[in-house]
Amino acid sequence: MSTTNKKNILALSGSVRKGSANEKILQHLATGYADYIDLNVSFDLSLLPHFNPDLTDNIPDIVQKFLTAVSNADGVIICTPEYVFSIPAVLKNALEWTVATTVFSEKPCAIIVASSLGDKAFESLDLIMKTLIQQELDPQAKVLIQGARSKISADKEIDAQTTTALDVLMKSLLKQIQ
Repeated sequence: MSTTNKKNILALSGSVRKGSANEKILQHLATGYADYIDLNVSFDLSLLPHFNPDLTDNIPDIVQKFLTAVSNADGVIICTPEYVFSIPAVLKNALEWTVATTVFSEKPCAIIVASSLGDKAFESLDLIMKTLIQQELDPQAKVLIQGARSKISADKEIDAQTTTALDVLMKSLLKQIQ
């Protein structure tokens, strides 16, 4: 794939913490795959109002911008921590805004849960995305990174095993997009 055929990938982070492991992982992907993708990590999910089904006929502008970003993306990567055995509220809220739409229908997606344990968030996010995209996620497009902080150095270097898993994930996502 040449750089002129770069794919537009929307990256959604479930963490709002600056310098989080999730942010570092997304930066790693943006840098490592810069020849193949434009990874948009700029959408701040914390700006979205709380989901309210009464507003689906009069969607707030910021929500419409989010829905348009998802719709216009060639693919979506979600990278999130686990909070209290689930996905963070900011991510759940964003995904709830998409339920009454088709923006995720058959959209190529990949999920990464980077946390201390992450099992429950991984299971939950997999089920949510299966529902939203209306199909199973490719098993190679799903990565659970347990003990995430220990796998990313202070200078943002990611250990070899995690890097390999992320490479498999990206190859899967790019294959889905083709």
